[in-house]
Amino acid sequence: MISVVIDSTNLVRDGSDPIPWSRALGQLEQLRPAGGSGPTCWLSTIGTDGRPHVAGVVGCWLDGILYFVSGPRTRKARNLAADPRCSFAISLRDLDLVLEGTARRVEDPTTLSQVAARFTERGWPLTVEDDVVTAPFWAPTAPPPPWHLHAFMPASALGVATSAPSGATRWRFRQ
Repeated sequence: MISVVIDSTNLVRDGSDPIPWSRALGQLEQLRPAGGSGPTCWLSTIGTDGRPHVAGVVGCWLDGILYFVSGPRTRKARNLAADPRCSFAISLRDLDLVLEGTARRVEDPTTLSQVAARFTERGWPLTVEDDVVTAPFWAPTAPPPPWHLHAFMPASALGVATSAPSGATRWRFRQ
């Protein structure tokens, strides 16, 4: 969980204030699945051969963590198992955001249930079966269920405003 923004850097040198993290946070907390009028979260992972891999995923922000699902044998899941470093690019309502950090698979039954309930509240009903999540449908960004749930914890973020007030800011977080 992100406990504190430890610093922010205004990337615009015009004397304006940096974008407050609260602007990004408020929009992340409202993430909805793509079919529910929300943005796609673009996950970038690193392959074992060093090549980047980008895939769209459905994201759910909860308590400072971005959760997403992946088929157990997908390229993104294999890449994360080998190297948890990854990044996300998300176009929010008035902010383009890049998050950098690490992801890990979630197997804890309590967390699985809490996150599945949050996905369900957001219009993407998930249920928990053992250490995976499932649904009565296919996700447009994943193979047929069951899916592994992953927790992404950002270490830093870069936000570029796409509407007023304008600006560009980099944030670093204490985890």
